[in-house]
Amino acid sequence: MQSPFEFFKHHLGQTSPFPLGIEVSYANGPYIFDNKGNGYLDLISGIAVSNLGHGHPKIIEAIKTQAEKFTHVMVYGEMVQPVQNKFAENLLHFLPESLNCVYPVNSGTEANEAALKLAKRVTNRTKIVSTKGAYHGSTHGSLSISSNEVKKAAFRPLLPEVYFIELNNIESLEIIDEQTACVIIEPVQGDAGVRVASNEFLNALRNKCNQTGTLLIFDEIQCGMGRTGKMFAFEHSGVIPDILTSGKALGGGLPVGALISSEENLQQFQTDPMLGHITTFGGNPVIMAAAAAALEIYKNELDFGEVESKGKFIEATLQHPEIKEIRRKGMMFAIEFDHADKVEKIVKGCLAEKVITYWFLSCPESFRIAPPLTITQKELEKGINTINQVMYEML
Repeated sequence: MQSPFEFFKHHLGQTSPFPLGIEVSYANGPYIFDNKGNGYLDLISGIAVSNLGHGHPKIIEAIKTQAEKFTHVMVYGEMVQPVQNKFAENLLHFLPESLNCVYPVNSGTEANEAALKLAKRVTNRTKIVSTKGAYHGSTHGSLSISSNEVKKAAFRPLLPEVYFIELNNIESLEIIDEQTACVIIEPVQGDAGVRVASNEFLNALRNKCNQTGTLLIFDEIQCGMGRTGKMFAFEHSGVIPDILTSGKALGGGLPVGALISSEENLQQFQTDPMLGHITTFGGNPVIMAAAAAALEIYKNELDFGEVESKGKFIEATLQHPEIKEIRRKGMMFAIEFDHADKVEKIVKGCLAEKVITYWFLSCPESFRIAPPLTITQKELEKGINTINQVMYEML
């Protein structure tokens, strides 16, 4: 008889030859527990998904309450469901008036796919501009606007007419012209190793888009939902996009994405053709209940200033002479060394000490930290002290 791990390896599709392999029993707060009762301190929040920790009681209660009512009645957009309305109301609370309409979808990458379609539909243009270092997902369209050629090469041909600017290089914005449908950018690049777009660059980008009639899309799937010390990263610059995409932590631990724009823009999906974007399970009521509850927690309970103070604590406490650079925005970290082998030793060493860190696909010389925003100071100290210990033992 196969062990659970062997069954997993041979009968579930694999993403890499080297899965972490923890056999999960349950998760609570900042901890994931295996089938032997060992608790692993999750310092990456499931890759920026569990920003409110695992199993938040208010989210669990919302899921149970909705599941007892109904779990699916119709494809998205055909029936009025109070829980969808509540989700949109709670999300729009955090957004400026120009971003007043929400289209819920199944994932962040679907939100980006829909955003590209919307930009083409609104502008009647086809040229797309993305950013070097970008990661926007793994579906064909999202992969087309992502930067990592190693991940893209095997799946070409991808979308045509996609061009790339350099983050924080204002001169590179000249490629944006009157044929450009949209520019899509992460205000804080995640997979590139936490590269922060400067306020100067974002303002210049906004002005260039205004001049050329180009729609500006911010992908805040990873850097949104309080991760940078504000609900959305664009708040740091004051630059407002025409389209915003969200996902990951938006669902409170359940799979969700959201396309957000003006009502005028999103109306374009209604005609010429009708059903311009279709999603069977987008807006699923159980997921909407979880997301609405999560948004209530962000609104009423999360101290965004504390996110920044915890981030400063981590930055000040991480210590090793071989650290080349610590890049940070809020509690979104990349810790860089001179070689990927050192990162691998640290990640594996931390896992052996039951602390979960992780690497980046496109920045192998750095490892990531993105703890639950609700982690206590005591838990944070335990995790960072363990990382320091591992670094000094392994390097």
